[in-house]
Amino acid sequence: MITVGMSTSCVYPLGLEQAFAISAEVGFDGVEIMVTNDPATHRAPRLIELAREHGQPILSVHSPVLLLTHFVWGRDQRTKLERSAELAREVGAGTVVAHPPFRWQQGYAEQFLDIVREVSAAYEVTVAVENMFPWKIAGRSMKAYAPGWDPSTMDVDAATLDFSHASLSGRDSLELARALDSRLRHVHLCDGSRASDDGGIFDEHLVPGRGVEPVAAVLRELASRDWSGSVIAEVNTKKAGSQELRLAMLQETVDFARSALAVPRVAPSAPAPSLRTTIGTGHH
Repeated sequence: MITVGMSTSCVYPLGLEQAFAISAEVGFDGVEIMVTNDPATHRAPRLIELAREHGQPILSVHSPVLLLTHFVWGRDQRTKLERSAELAREVGAGTVVAHPPFRWQQGYAEQFLDIVREVSAAYEVTVAVENMFPWKIAGRSMKAYAPGWDPSTMDVDAATLDFSHASLSGRDSLELARALDSRLRHVHLCDGSRASDDGGIFDEHLVPGRGVEPVAAVLRELASRDWSGSVIAEVNTKKAGSQELRLAMLQETVDFARSALAVPRVAPSAPAPSLRTTIGTGHH
């Protein structure tokens, strides 16, 4: 059965405990942990405790890749991926999301495909390489990723499809999903409205349906072929302005997914308190 989860990044700058609570309140089936500078995102016992408390199983772990997590688990990229896979195994998550390396990470980039397979086998998790996008600065192309930004052209066993990244790349999401075929194992649910050649790079992560990507068509096709991965909301609510609007955006996202997939919510394993009036907009 397809599970519909929420990335903890959706509620930034709120903390991890609030992310679990909001995911349960809105009606997601579980969470994806975005590994950040927050030590709680590194600690399996704390994550397991939160998952049990809120009835929100951990479906996947996103390896630290953002520039702000440059020193999380050291600077060696293989170590970061291994630690992510170890964390995923400890918390019962079957999938680790990994970005392709930056071109300047030469040693890691050269060995990336082998490393992904080795880590996946050693920790018995799926390492799903995420599609990124070409960088264009002032109209000039820059090769930012190696071996590339498009996992459909790489010798990978598993991939993650991100609709916002597809929008920036100018690649049709439905065509990309079909190109990946059985290698598509994970989806980041969002939307986008622009390509990177229109004057800059801005990764929008819109609520699905608010951009131009064929999000519903992709989800319907996955459901029609009895796909069994996870669809994880990864929408930007940072500028929501209020807790009520943040919750509304996430509710719209989960409703969109369930409608397109025609799947009900998985019954929660534990009750969760109402958050619509109890959680403010505090920072980490």
